[in-house]
Order: sequence, then structure tokens, then C-alpha cells
Amino acid sequence: MKYSVIIILLIFMSCKNETAKQEVADANNEKEQSVTQITNSDFDLKVYDYDGLEPLINKKDEKVHVVNFWATWCAPCVKELPYFETINKDYKDKDVEVLLVSLDFPRNYDTKLKPFIKKHDLKSEIVAFDDTDQNRWIPAINENWTGALPATIIYKGDKRQFYEKSFTKEELENELKQFLK
Repeated sequence: MKYSVIIILLIFMSCKNETAKQEVADANNEKEQSVTQITNSDFDLKVYDYDGLEPLINKKDEKVHVVNFWATWCAPCVKELPYFETINKDYKDKDVEVLLVSLDFPRNYDTKLKPFIKKHDLKSEIVAFDDTDQNRWIPAINENWTGALPATIIYKGDKRQFYEKSFTKEELENELKQFLK
């Protein structure tokens, strides 16, 4: 329990645009689920718990996968999203797949997340992540991850790199190029 509270606080301290009080209250009210699909007239939003997300972040193929963990309330996350969109557009024909994993809270999917996606015309694959067992999924994603956002995984086959930082466009592209060799 103590570890969960520390992780939650670290996540919220890393992004300054939302109060931790609201987010902790939201986290305590969420239910676990494997995968849910939320549909409206604009688009479908798939919602995963860790068991559902795990195969998406550990694919065994010849593509380079770029997985970014972000939230609409995280200013550094929002700032770097266009760089991931550029990677998605410019490298799609080079077997690069981008997955944006939103950590927005479920009560905000319709009011904040979906309008944000639509307003910014995001084209990368986007899923929502809803799993309150941080003690399980944070170290499963990366043993050194504090839970802070943004966070990114770039991998291909057995080569895998985890970044707990925000990127400039040049930094992200340089890291990606190491996997394209």
C-alpha cells in the first residue's frame, strides 16, 4: 500500500497540470478490466488492463515498436506528442509502429481524452490503460520505472530500450534510428 501511494505521487508530481488529489480519488474508484471498447460516432477507444496491454508492448516480429505512455493532463507528454505523430507518419513504410498508451482516468475518456484526440487529429494507434495495480504493472513494464510520465519504450525483437523522459523531435528520431540499423 505504501509503495502504491509513493508511485501515485511520483506520477502526479512529474506532470504539473493536474492535482494529485483528484487523480488519487479517481484511481481509487476504478475497476480492473481486460479490454473494453468504448464506441461513439467519432472512433472506438480500446481500454486495456495490464494483461490486455502486455501483448501490445511485447510483440515478437521484425518491426520497430515505439510505445509512449502519456496523459492529456501531462504537459511534457502533450508537448512531445507531435514528435510521435511525425515518427508514425515518416517511418510507417519502414516497418515502424507507434502506440500511444493514454493513462487518463476512465471518467475523462469522453470529456477530455476523446476530444483531445479529435482536436489534435492524432493518427497513431491509441489505447487507454486502466489498471489500478501499479505495484504489478509499473515494474513489469520496466523495473527501473518510477511511474513518472512521459515514458517510452522502443523495441525490436530482443533489443529494447526504456526512457523515462520527454523527448525533443531530434532525440526521439536519433533513438529510433538505433533500431533501424
